[in-house]
Amino acid sequence: MQVFLIPALLAVAIFVGFIVLGRVVATGPNVEARVEQFGGRNRAKASDEPHEKEKITARTDRALGRGRYIQGVARKLAQADLKLTVTEFLLIKAFAVAVGFILGELVGRGWGPLTLLVGVVGAIAGWFVPDWFVKFRQGRRLGAFNAQLGDTITLLANSLRSGYSFLQSMEMVARESPAPMGEEFRRVILEVGLGLSTQDGLNNLLKRMPSEDLDLMITAVNIQQEVGGNLAVILDTIGHTIRERVRIQGEIRTLTAMGRISGYIISGLPVFLAVVISLINPGYMQGMFVFPWICMPICGAIMIVIGYIVIQKIVTIDV
Repeated sequence: MQVFLIPALLAVAIFVGFIVLGRVVATGPNVEARVEQFGGRNRAKASDEPHEKEKITARTDRALGRGRYIQGVARKLAQADLKLTVTEFLLIKAFAVAVGFILGELVGRGWGPLTLLVGVVGAIAGWFVPDWFVKFRQGRRLGAFNAQLGDTITLLANSLRSGYSFLQSMEMVARESPAPMGEEFRRVILEVGLGLSTQDGLNNLLKRMPSEDLDLMITAVNIQQEVGGNLAVILDTIGHTIRERVRIQGEIRTLTAMGRISGYIISGLPVFLAVVISLINPGYMQGMFVFPWICMPICGAIMIVIGYIVIQKIVTIDV
């Protein structure tokens, strides 16, 4: 069965991969079509025959509906700043599942009856790999946003002192600040220009950037707009607090770097060696996956997971 199953899954993986590649590369209509659309030439044709990518995306998104899972995926993609629709992300996950199953079958080809089980484990890991990448992008982007937030708040306070309104100050931040700060405030300005209130725009910013420091700033702005007060002084105090917190977090991260890297190496080295040995000599590892010796890799995997969790608990310090 595996002789026919692996080529079939490989064909499916290649087919889905080409679909995903075409969807990612074709980010929109070509330049000529866009010029014709906005320049007034062949406008009826452009409106009657939308781009094939947009038609497929719209149909698939409507078929998926607006369930909680779909909304959660869309929110995570927005937080990671990935220019992908939910349909494209699910296609990538399907491709990763097929590739994971094939790699699992390749690694466990000398493990006897456990070969199919290893393939299933690889498929499960492939399902979560895109989620791990999105989470990594979220964390990196949120970290960069938090690092810029203290200086941004100081810029807002100075702009308010110079006589600008709060909306004009946000426009200056959107114009002068680098990504991701400038991009997010530019989106807030666009939302306010389309009719949303400033409070709703800032709340949407908090949904895209779930930062405790940003939540503190938005709460202070909302309270000041309701009861009044000197917003520049309030922002100065908040900005100083955020800068000190970022500084302390950087020092803690530097001091705990050795422990974090040790946890990654100690946890990943046994798995890496097992995979490499299985690829080089599949029969060498087969003796460990028969009863009663199979208890050794099972207990080893459990102890690796427990050790990794303990190390992460030790080096994680909240400020």
